[in-house]
Amino acid sequence: MFKSPGQCRLKVILVYGLPMIRIPRFRQCAALPFQDKASLRRVLLITSLGTRRWILPKGNIEPGLTVRESTEFEAFEEAGVMGTLHSDSIGSYTYEKFNDDEDILHHVKVFPLEVEKVLDEYPHHTKRERQWMEPVDAIEAVDEPELKDLIAKFAAQT
Repeated sequence: MFKSPGQCRLKVILVYGLPMIRIPRFRQCAALPFQDKASLRRVLLITSLGTRRWILPKGNIEPGLTVRESTEFEAFEEAGVMGTLHSDSIGSYTYEKFNDDEDILHHVKVFPLEVEKVLDEYPHHTKRERQWMEPVDAIEAVDEPELKDLIAKFAAQT
């Protein structure tokens, strides 16, 4: 994979033996919820609905909302956390999602969210698990290599 001038990650695939560029169909946003306590940084991961793998709270950028507003909404809806969203993204990653015999490439912009409030009840509280982890454990838990790199980059900023 490589980055275009617009920082959108593209994927080169072979179609009938010829290289083709796959452009992500969906733009999404994600929160990287974190807490710093006693010089220990922890990040919050949640399980996906289908495969139950560890992911960040993320979703499509909602019509009528900014990227930052959508990120805060996803953190609340999927992980039940609220706090201060950093103004700058720490980067982005891509992942593939398989729907109806088609794999769809998603591009996700990630924003750190310093968690100030953890809710017991929130829209997805019966649908997902959530777990606080040290960054090294979160890196091991997620599947996407680019997301592993983003978590490591963020952890190094402490």
